[in-house]
Amino acid sequence: MKKIVLTIVAILFLLAAYLILWPVPIEPVSWKAPMPPGYTGPHAVNTKLANLKMISLGAEEGPEHIAIGKDGKLYTTVASGNILRMNPDGSAQEVFVNTGGRVLGFDFDAAGNLIAADAVKGLLSISPDKKITVLTDKVNGEPIRYADAVVVAKSGKMYLSDASTRFAPKDWGGTFEASVLDILEQASTGRILEYDPSNQTTRIVAKGFSFANGVALSQDEQTLFVNETGKYRVWKISVGAKDLDISTPNDQAKVLFDNLPGYPDNLMRGLDGKIWLGFAKPRNPTIDKLAAKPFMRKLTLRLPRAMWPIPKSYGHVMAFTEDGKVVADLQDPSGAYPETTAVTETADRLFIQSLHAKGLGWMPK
Repeated sequence: MKKIVLTIVAILFLLAAYLILWPVPIEPVSWKAPMPPGYTGPHAVNTKLANLKMISLGAEEGPEHIAIGKDGKLYTTVASGNILRMNPDGSAQEVFVNTGGRVLGFDFDAAGNLIAADAVKGLLSISPDKKITVLTDKVNGEPIRYADAVVVAKSGKMYLSDASTRFAPKDWGGTFEASVLDILEQASTGRILEYDPSNQTTRIVAKGFSFANGVALSQDEQTLFVNETGKYRVWKISVGAKDLDISTPNDQAKVLFDNLPGYPDNLMRGLDGKIWLGFAKPRNPTIDKLAAKPFMRKLTLRLPRAMWPIPKSYGHVMAFTEDGKVVADLQDPSGAYPETTAVTETADRLFIQSLHAKGLGWMPK
């Protein structure tokens, strides 16, 4: 009996040592998470996003970004690294190109080139004849580790988010895994960059974001809307800002939405002046409670992945005006279509973006 007791004690000692001492890649920063607002007010629970119609993508999954090209075709990026091209009704599907990385966001320039934020490769230009050119993968001599979203201005300048300068998807198991590490750490190393093709220069517009994500331009193209996923908020940033640290009060940066009910992901301009925002996941009370407990966040990473406090699936997208008025809010509490990361609006449809869905969701306007 004594031998059994000693064995149990030894096992418990080793387990405790593992939970306390085993190295993890994050150095968590303490912060104060705001009290979750829940689904109230303009975000009152509804089922307007339920029962989406589906376009099969075959063996592909994760239509993270959707846009209609100048050729009238629908383009979408998927987890395999492919960029698919098809008719807007889903017919005539083909692989337009594979970048060898993972394109998350893209836009088209005036010449019809697809400008892609590739989380592995950097900022790419893909010509209509499928030639891939790396526009930039560094800023101030440092690598762009996690290119996430991009928007092209009429001037030709390109604004992209570098979600994290700490965790590159190519080094940490993929885009989702790297994002979890960055948000758990809360070191706020995300930034917004500008690439000017006229002189091939890249500069930092603003920095200090806890996972810089979706980017959209105002109609006059003087302001950038930026989703800060890790702190549940949306910023308005002047395009003229230079190496601006958002942690320091400045008249070039303003929080438009704070304490949102979920993790804001992509931003897409819609029709009639609105901007669509998607929520990858709802808030998780456990994660918020760990905000001021760095040690507990490190301990969490030592647990089996099945025990991580990853929020449940919950479909949720919203649209707002440039002055911050919510004009649409669509939800599906069942989470049947996972990670509703944004909306692409056409004259007759809303296409729903997703990081892991196995089909392309849409609903009639």
